[in-house]
Amino acid sequence: MAARDLFDRREIAFLKALIDGDVEFMIVGLAAAALQGAPAVTQDIDLWFAKLGSDKMLRALERAGVTYIAPTDTNPPLLAGGGADLFDIVVHMHGLSSFEEEAGRVTHVKLGELNVPVLPISRIIASKEATGREKDRAILPVLRDSLRVLESLEEEADS
Repeated sequence: MAARDLFDRREIAFLKALIDGDVEFMIVGLAAAALQGAPAVTQDIDLWFAKLGSDKMLRALERAGVTYIAPTDTNPPLLAGGGADLFDIVVHMHGLSSFEEEAGRVTHVKLGELNVPVLPISRIIASKEATGREKDRAILPVLRDSLRVLESLEEEADS
């Protein structure tokens, strides 16, 4: 499945608003793996932000018609409206470094005219290994195979 098939026009407009607004974020989890070519299926798209509720973030969300709902003691942070229905906010990635360190490792995936920042598959694997949940262990062979394919393609391109 091509990356563009994962998103409709409203979702792309939402991502464009984040990028145009210079919001520091990355797509993580299985959606990030799928965007890099892994044959993975997920029901949501996880976003990890450098700073939740920042002025940049709030302005970009407003332009996209999306509302940020700050976390409470009983609820995680949420996005509502606009093209944000499929997007979830991640506040921590198990087994990984800080957002700032991981941002230095991002790869970019072409999505129409956008270059969308995504967590590399190697780091997705590290996070899935750290969580140890059954559903994360189950997808690890697929992610490892995908990583091997990507690495071999990069080696071919370099030679």
